[in-house]
Amino acid sequence: MRSPRRPPPPPAKIADVARLAGVSVATVSRALATPEVVSETTRERVLAAVREIGYTPNIAARNLRARKSMMVLVVVPDISNPFFADVLRGIDEALAAANYGLIIANLGQRPDQEARYVNLALAGQVDGVLLLCGHMLAGGGRKLTDSPLPIVAACEIIPGADFPQVEVDNRAAARAAIEHLIGLGHRRIAYLSGPRANILDRARAEGYAEAMAAAGPTDPAWIVEGDFTFQAGIKAAKALAALPSANRPTALFAANDEMAIGFIKAARGLGLAVPENISVIGFDGIDYADFCEPTLTTVYQPRRTLGAVAADLLIGLMTGRDKPHARIERVETQLWARASAARLTVDAG
Repeated sequence: MRSPRRPPPPPAKIADVARLAGVSVATVSRALATPEVVSETTRERVLAAVREIGYTPNIAARNLRARKSMMVLVVVPDISNPFFADVLRGIDEALAAANYGLIIANLGQRPDQEARYVNLALAGQVDGVLLLCGHMLAGGGRKLTDSPLPIVAACEIIPGADFPQVEVDNRAAARAAIEHLIGLGHRRIAYLSGPRANILDRARAEGYAEAMAAAGPTDPAWIVEGDFTFQAGIKAAKALAALPSANRPTALFAANDEMAIGFIKAARGLGLAVPENISVIGFDGIDYADFCEPTLTTVYQPRRTLGAVAADLLIGLMTGRDKPHARIERVETQLWARASAARLTVDAG
């Protein structure tokens, strides 16, 4: 007969590590949670004991005792927008390096979602919040600022906020895009905006206006309001194609790449060749810009860096490394000149 199977040994406990290493339980806890506060000799003894008996720290229990979740809430206005993919990647990499996880809150143009995420944050389920949505969350009679939770905003800054924020200089970047078109000989330059209430669009519209002031008069018909979607670019192409040829723009600056790509797609079907009849510049440098035909000239935002910088600022607040105060960190943009914008050789009309 087979002998009965022996039950597995009970899991090693922190007291077992302490006994083997010849130190107190508190010292073992410090060596594993904050190794920088114990001596190197002690730390090595503790780690050797951990390896020998196969001890696995109970992270959940440790976090509960410390009243930490080791999670961060990242609020995104629209997860379907490809711009945010690399921003989230940069955030995730920086948080993971500091042993934090993330919860993605997708607002999806639904204000009713805000109350849900405010309640989640105020219930202590996260240690900090990264706002990528351009406004402070509120809902159900509560506001995110009702608690001392560390907050950092990125991508879309919040005017007057008393916490760190990360952005690019949208006005200067838009101005540089228009100046590039002016340098190519264009004077009739259209602007395909985002929603007028959006803070990003306000800054980019200011850059457009500043640069166009040096190029001559601007026709209001050249300014078309969009919403950052491919469909907005398609509608803009139809609107500009309907203008009299003598007043039709020879170039277009779109407030983001999605609208620029939608415009290029629709312009071809309307008899407007890009860049032969109209040059196009976008904003963001999303991956799709490499694959549209022609390839898109665009203002590149280092999205991964932007996300990583924002996450590092939040980690500094959550760990006490930094003190909370209002500040704006800026990352640099680049103008990527590609095939969709060319020198004006003959009038498009």
